[in-house]
Amino acid sequence: MTSSTALSRSKPSRAQRSASRRRGNSGTPKRFTSTKRRLKKSRTSVTGKRRRLASKKLSKKRAAWLARKRRAAKRQKPAPPVHVHHWDRYESDPHYGTFNPGHTEVDPPIIDKQPLSRPVTIIILTWNGLDYTRKCFEHLAPTLEPGLVDVIVFDNGSTDGTVEYLRSIPWIRPIFNPTNIGFVAGNHAALPYARPDSDIVLLNNDILTEQGDWLSKLQETAYRSRDIGIVGARLRGPDGSLHHAGTYILPDNLSGQQIGGEEPDVRQYNGVRDVQGIVFACAYLKRELIQRIGFLDQDYFSYFEDTDYCLKAIMAGYRVINDGRVTLHHYHNTSTHVNGVDFWDMYNKSREVFRGKWQTLLQMRYERPLNWRSVVHLPLYGYTETSKNLMLGLERQHLKVNYEYVYGLGTPMPFEEPDTGPDMRINLFKQRSQSPEAVEIVYGQGDVFYKNRGRYKIGYTMLEVDGLPHDWVAQSNSMNEVWVPSHFNAQTFRNSGVTVPIHVMPLGVDTDYFHPGIRSKRFSDKFTFLSVFEWGERKAPELLLETFSQQFAHRDDVLLVCKIINNDPSFDVPTEIRKLKLGAAADRILVLHNDKIPSAWMGSLYRSADCFVLPTRGEGWGMPIMEAMACGLPVIATNWSAQTEFMNESNAYPLRVERLIPAEARCVYYHGFNWAQPDAEHLAHLMQHVVAHREEAAERGRRAAFDMQSRFTWDHSAARMKGRLAGL
Repeated sequence: MTSSTALSRSKPSRAQRSASRRRGNSGTPKRFTSTKRRLKKSRTSVTGKRRRLASKKLSKKRAAWLARKRRAAKRQKPAPPVHVHHWDRYESDPHYGTFNPGHTEVDPPIIDKQPLSRPVTIIILTWNGLDYTRKCFEHLAPTLEPGLVDVIVFDNGSTDGTVEYLRSIPWIRPIFNPTNIGFVAGNHAALPYARPDSDIVLLNNDILTEQGDWLSKLQETAYRSRDIGIVGARLRGPDGSLHHAGTYILPDNLSGQQIGGEEPDVRQYNGVRDVQGIVFACAYLKRELIQRIGFLDQDYFSYFEDTDYCLKAIMAGYRVINDGRVTLHHYHNTSTHVNGVDFWDMYNKSREVFRGKWQTLLQMRYERPLNWRSVVHLPLYGYTETSKNLMLGLERQHLKVNYEYVYGLGTPMPFEEPDTGPDMRINLFKQRSQSPEAVEIVYGQGDVFYKNRGRYKIGYTMLEVDGLPHDWVAQSNSMNEVWVPSHFNAQTFRNSGVTVPIHVMPLGVDTDYFHPGIRSKRFSDKFTFLSVFEWGERKAPELLLETFSQQFAHRDDVLLVCKIINNDPSFDVPTEIRKLKLGAAADRILVLHNDKIPSAWMGSLYRSADCFVLPTRGEGWGMPIMEAMACGLPVIATNWSAQTEFMNESNAYPLRVERLIPAEARCVYYHGFNWAQPDAEHLAHLMQHVVAHREEAAERGRRAAFDMQSRFTWDHSAARMKGRLAGL
């Protein structure tokens, strides 16, 4: 096992220790212990005679307890002694651990660096911060191509030795200004010194260009298409966290945000993507664009000029791209820190300039309003993550999403939702007022559709069994139309009596976070199966664990990792697993029990394995299955319910269904309906097959990743929804 796990081989769970005490291994009866504790507490206030009386009372209670114990021993045969050491692990217990991919980032090697196809001028501004400038130049120099790259450095009145240092560097062209005229004016002053036929790269002096082919890759992306005007890079902070993979700004508060800001860097956003904006700490600007729309707007001193320029480019018909293949280190806001500048004073002044130029235009980009009633800030609820991603996708489709919480007192889920969450966009959606003229979508369980009060009502839901509760049918028929994510549910809803139009609106997956290039850390060098599920009858955990133990008990080269969530206090997962009596195979099982893995790390968890397996009895969609497929894992999952929408023989290993059985679970929505019983023999066969045919399985995983990227992203989902809404 690697450091990504923390195995608890020697220390049992709280439930194990409790069971050990009940078997008599703690040395003191529970009842006597509680009396003793109460007495110990009372001794702090009694002295003399009262203390002696208390001691006598204790002796009487202990004598009575011993007498009862002797009488009970005469009535029954003594049980054999249980030899369990206090910290021993039961033989049939799996390992318990956690997952952490760590923060160490190893950049991929440079393969076949392409030469530049046209000249480039790099413009760097300095204003003190000599140590950062030195580091910047030390990394920059080896990446330059003589004859094709010029470097112009405009100094804004440095007084810390920067001027003398710049004069000593032979391969730059320094320009010295006696005072600081700001970022925008400084770049304008430097631009006339650039070759007239060269593209322009704006680069901060606190950037480290450690990736040797950074410039050739940015240029390659810029010339992939004539309509690309601006290209930026991923920026990583000195602590290894991701600082930037593009930017966005909404008219509600005009507060620009960096995508991926300060998340652990696991190579998310590693593709070439259209974005609303980039920060100009590193920006490749095509000369054609500058000739068309001009250079930076000099109404800004510093800040917002980059967002302004990107929006101007988009308005002129150009695209703004973030090239995730290029990752540079950025120390971030160095000039303001080094020079003791009031950041917020500059920022707020520039924001007011930006407000006058862009707030109305940004509002006009919305094509229509949409009322969305769902749940987004309750992490234990299944609709939460998909609701967020659907809203963000609809925002990118230029629909103005107005969000309102659909549950609360008087609903099937009588909990209040927190007012805010970590995503600023979702918080802004919640602050918007519902539009009385907009289509309204309730995205949640089918018994909350009655909360829909729109002029045109859409209920959007799903269910994992072969039928629909009567209340769901009645509320569905009160809608103008119903949306479901799969043809499986379209059929079950229709068969149950839903008569209004039903439209299939598939969900999606975020392929910026779930893709084969995500960085991870393996649990071991063994062939690793992974399963991710919430403990319960629907996920058939006993079938998976028992099948694995039967098939791989005597193989040291195979591992099963189960990420198990349990929010039901009446179930103790370690106890339930122990009941299965897995025997020696338990040593080849690692359980991540209620391990709170950040969402940005989930792709890393999938990439830590060789195959994903989930013998589920029914899914409303099957997000873990889809996420694993997007990460390029071969997947074994039941060939029944919603996952058949995106899973087939060409991109997965569909698990046969033995028969349908009554859906016996504590969920009231399942009562009277059926779900699948996966074929245990076929599960065993498929697990053995992928271990024996690893290259075939890997190829099927590659096909799965391609299918998810090309057909099932959240943007695909939102575009389909927008298309349907256009006719209403």
